[in-house]
Amino acid sequence: MTEMLTAVLAQIAWPLALALAWLAGEFGHRWLALPRISSYGLAGFALAASQGGFLPDPAGGPVALLADVAFALILFELGYRINLGWLRANPWLLITGIAEAYLAFYAVFVVTQALAMPLLPALLLSSIAMATSPAAVVRVVNEERSSGQVSERTLHLSAFNCVLSLVAFKAVVGYGVLSSAGSVLQALWSSLVVVLASAALGALFGVLVPALLRLLGGLARNATVVFALAVLLLTALTDAVKLSPLLAALAFGLAARQRRVVLSQVQRNFGALGDLLTVLLFVFIGAMLDWRQALAGLTLAGAVVAARLAAKTLACALFARLSGVSWRKGALTGLALTPLSAFAILLLEQTRHLGLALLDDVAGVMAVVLLLELLGPLLTRWALVWAGETRRREEA
Repeated sequence: MTEMLTAVLAQIAWPLALALAWLAGEFGHRWLALPRISSYGLAGFALAASQGGFLPDPAGGPVALLADVAFALILFELGYRINLGWLRANPWLLITGIAEAYLAFYAVFVVTQALAMPLLPALLLSSIAMATSPAAVVRVVNEERSSGQVSERTLHLSAFNCVLSLVAFKAVVGYGVLSSAGSVLQALWSSLVVVLASAALGALFGVLVPALLRLLGGLARNATVVFALAVLLLTALTDAVKLSPLLAALAFGLAARQRRVVLSQVQRNFGALGDLLTVLLFVFIGAMLDWRQALAGLTLAGAVVAARLAAKTLACALFARLSGVSWRKGALTGLALTPLSAFAILLLEQTRHLGLALLDDVAGVMAVVLLLELLGPLLTRWALVWAGETRRREEA
């Protein structure tokens, strides 16, 4: 009987975990005013086998591909929401994004070197720290129905952070491959070629898919399903040829926006499909964490999180006036850029095919992700509330 129950539990582990995480998200949101995604991640962490739960290690399996698809849908939406016209009219916003990303890189690198971390892991962690998790930012903005200068700047800067972090991360990975394998060709493929090919493939999808929709007609009716299928195909294709699904999806959304495809608010969220995959994504992130590794890197994580938060907040505040907002809204934008967890885990997970095992080797990353799994979305929500840009009222 015990063996049969164990076999049944193994079969239903992920559906059961998703249901429990969804309940945790609803209760946490209603009773504690937590962003739902924070509760999803904590539920995944609590249910993971590494914490004594029933969820098996999802690394490298089909759930990992689904998590990539979920993240790609969010990146597509983020890319779609980027307004290049605004950037041309206000180049200081782009300068702000570059400044806060590279200041975060420098601040984290100084901290890791002060704590005697080896050079390659220090560079990897610093490049990851440049990023802001678009999964958290987009879902919190959508959940709170937030709009205004801080909301839009946070979305745009999150997209810049992703691109800059990806480029820096791939460059460091290329350096790591060159150091270990000594192959210049493999190092270039792992860095420059992957970045350019991923962006080009995503942009190609962004041109072809809207053209196909216009050719077939029924653009408004079919856009949600067609774009979701296209993101699924793009993610599977880039994963198969060892490119970056993250950069490809972002480029896809950006190119689709420039093709004047108009999506409704419901379509932007990808409806129930997007909600379900979001639950899966953050449960996956939580399940990837191990409390023993997190505890071992807690001191480093605290220093990294503090340095990163200070760098982003300071840079956004310093460039606020030049980019057209008050220093207070600039500082709140920097605070809203705190989330990191999903982007960091998926970025490291995608390097397994190189044999680098970076998720296990980058000291402190587990603790950083665990801290920001809860704090990141919460600080984003507070920043939007303090900026007076949230419109959501709790439903009875």
